[in-house]
Amino acid sequence: MTSSPDTNENNYKGWSGIKRAFATPSALTLFCLGLGSGLPFLLVGGMTLSTWLRDVGFELSVIGLISFAGFFYVLKFLWAPLIDRYSLPFLGRRKGWLVVSLIVLIVSLAAIALQGPTSSLSFFIVLVGVAAFAGATLDTVIDAYRIEVAPIEFQAALASTYILGYRIALILSGAVAFYIAELFSWTSAYLMMALFLVIPLIAAIICKEPNAERALEARDVHIIDAFIKPFQEFFSRNGILLALALLLFVGLFKLPDQMIGVMAGPFYLDSGYTKADIATVSKLFGVWVGIAGAFLGGICIAAFSMRSMLVVAAIIVSLSNIAYLLMANNPGQEWAFFATISADNISQGFAGVVLVAFMSSLTNQNFTATQYALLASLANLPGKFIGGLSGYIVEATSYSWFYIFSSLSVIPTLLILAWLWNRLQKTD
Repeated sequence: MTSSPDTNENNYKGWSGIKRAFATPSALTLFCLGLGSGLPFLLVGGMTLSTWLRDVGFELSVIGLISFAGFFYVLKFLWAPLIDRYSLPFLGRRKGWLVVSLIVLIVSLAAIALQGPTSSLSFFIVLVGVAAFAGATLDTVIDAYRIEVAPIEFQAALASTYILGYRIALILSGAVAFYIAELFSWTSAYLMMALFLVIPLIAAIICKEPNAERALEARDVHIIDAFIKPFQEFFSRNGILLALALLLFVGLFKLPDQMIGVMAGPFYLDSGYTKADIATVSKLFGVWVGIAGAFLGGICIAAFSMRSMLVVAAIIVSLSNIAYLLMANNPGQEWAFFATISADNISQGFAGVVLVAFMSSLTNQNFTATQYALLASLANLPGKFIGGLSGYIVEATSYSWFYIFSSLSVIPTLLILAWLWNRLQKTD
């Protein structure tokens, strides 16, 4: 379970290095941490929470607005400098933050389970916000840990093992949670999810810190500099125009996928599927398809150019949204559900690895947590904002028109990528 740093002498690029890259101890550690990162995602701002709310009678517009409680995942770059700047007085620089955020997450999820949305909605939203804050902080620390523990050549493979853990967590917080809710109650489902988080908590306690040589070279800086220097370095290294274009590209890259997430659960229920159906197809079968897509993405990045994979990933994410028209036009049909989920999850898994590897290549390891948190936040901001308003969009039009609109949202991304094409040559 311990994670020994990978040396720069190891070459993980190309087909011959794939097996060695996936077999390293750091990959196993990131698999467990991926479980911790993925478990709260659906529970505090995603499909599991929105399905719970729809199941107890909340309107689509209200569900969309409640999803804004998970906006901490978008704003995590605001406190990421504190994580880069300060170490907690126990366990180590990265491990201390990992353990604290996991403990807060476990407690808040248990409180959400016991409170429920029907007795006091305002207090329920506060608890969701606390869990989202802890989950966003955990994501920030894990991303910094992953980038610091291995060289750039290893990041695609390491991202794949992390996403494997993340995707299995989606099975737990999706399929398993839905089955438990169907058989027992939503309270039981959320309590079980809090219990599963003990696994990444143990991993965080026993794993090793990244090699000091990969850590920040000069940490003794003023707190104001801790906030300013990461952004200053990013813009100085890339130039203002290129830096802005990169940030905009990252922000729009997964917009088609991100904007439909909040309405997915309500859409499945409104299409005539039961919670057990959703668990089996979307959160069990679909997640394994997503895992296959993630490993395919890691292999393709090792074998082909980053720029080419960015194009492929952006296009397949957009096209996968069109597949939802099959379900909209064939409500209650299992074949349409399986076909749609297959297209959606394999594209999500593939694009997720491509985006993680690309964002990792853009960071400076002196400011790992802050710069990666900024990029990761931007990758969710547009979709999260539109997702919060998606209930109003669906109520004003229809599910079909909403999915068509989400698919067309890839056009600005492809235009920016065309402008960036020659400037991204160094990433290949």
